[in-house]
Amino acid sequence: MRAILVLIGIIALGVVAAMATGMLRINQQQGASLPTVTLQSEGGQLPKYSAETGSVGIGNTAKSVEVPTVEMKNATVVLPTIEVKQAPGASPTPAAK
Repeated sequence: MRAILVLIGIIALGVVAAMATGMLRINQQQGASLPTVTLQSEGGQLPKYSAETGSVGIGNTAKSVEVPTVEMKNATVVLPTIEVKQAPGASPTPAAK
């Protein structure tokens, strides 16, 4: 349930961001009306909307750029070590949670 709410929130933020940047414009073309309800119901009318969206072009461009090269070599280094010795007869203490 929480994941669905998060997903709806992300979609809502995306729509708001698209509208704020001009990538999405929604215009109502026709208003809504409720159906008349009697013993027999007659049809109502849903609103009509038109949506104009922006476009994004994606392509490739070949450019020459400088790329660093990495050289690997083996070297001997001195690393620190740690040795832990328990006192005789001591029991190990469990880690705190």
